[in-house]
Formats: sequence, C-alpha cells, structure tokens
Amino acid sequence: MLSSPLVVRIPPSMPMTDEQFFEFCQVNRDLHIERNKSGEILIMPPTGSETGNRDARIIQQLMNWTDEDGTGIAFSSSTGFKLSTGAERSPDASWMKLERWNALSLEQQQKFAPICPDFVVELRSPFDNLQPLQEKMREYMREPGIQLGWLIDRKHHKVYIYRPDRPEECLDQPTTLSGDPVLPGFILDMSKVW
Repeated sequence: MLSSPLVVRIPPSMPMTDEQFFEFCQVNRDLHIERNKSGEILIMPPTGSETGNRDARIIQQLMNWTDEDGTGIAFSSSTGFKLSTGAERSPDASWMKLERWNALSLEQQQKFAPICPDFVVELRSPFDNLQPLQEKMREYMREPGIQLGWLIDRKHHKVYIYRPDRPEECLDQPTTLSGDPVLPGFILDMSKVW
C-alpha cells in the first residue's frame, strides 16, 4: 500500500498568507505539513520507525560533516523553506552555505526561510510513491541557489542524483555518495541508510 499526502484545498476566495500558513503549521506542530505552488496544503503521513531511523542517520552524517567543514548550516526534516514558486517545502535533510543563510534577516531565519538550500535530500520510505518525490526534486532544481539533490530510494536501493540544468542520474546500490564539489569531502555512508 503506497502512501500519499492528504491534500487540503483552500478556496481561491480564502487564500492563506505566508504568515497565516506559518501560524497554521505552528498550531499543528504534530503534523508534517507542506504547501505546493498551487496553494494546496499537503499533510504527510508520518514515516515508519525504520525510515525515521535511516533519515536520522543521514542527518547525523550531514551534521557531523557540517560541524567539521564550517562553511554552511544543515537542517533536519522539520525545517520549512519558502521557494520562489510560493511552495513551502521540507526536505528530509538539507544544507546551505553560511553566506546565503547570513544574508537572511533574523525574522526570515525564524520562520520558513524564503530560500532554497544548496543541497537537499529526500528519503523514500517503502510506502511512498516515487513519482511525487521525483517531481518534488525537479521543483527544487528549478530554484535559485540549489546545486545538488539526492532522492534515496531504499525500497529498490537506488539513488537519483539531481543537478540544475543536467539530466537526472541514477545509481544502483551505491555504497557511498559523494557531495563533491558542492559539499567538499562529504561522503554519505549508505550502509547506515540501506
């Protein structure tokens, strides 16, 4: 059984402002909520425990590298970003150069930052439909500032690599993933993810 987000459509006569959407998300903190460029609210089902553990392993490795490297800031799956299309998205893991992060105001940093990270990761659970995740990755690749994206498909042991203005690349059962040159020296150990 594949899982899909619950889609809540807002009537055009009642558009939700960015401030109202942020408040809506804060009032419903137990839900994983995104908003697409059409203004539809997407309520994602929680991941299973195993997928949550694997996502934490990705974030752990990214955070460790970020601490050592010192040139950027990493984010967990509960972080929302406002894209140029108007969509608010929450990648499973992400990273941004410090100079881009520091160019934002404190208020922008405290809410859904109006910026797309340099690097995003989406982790497919065994119950996720692949196509919406691929479309989400393509949406990221159209954003200013994005440089690299990984869609990790644990079910089939594949990794789809996305870069702006380049064709999608698919790796079959890689043992590691290299973030070079966007994240110099970052190597994701896939034995902790599979």
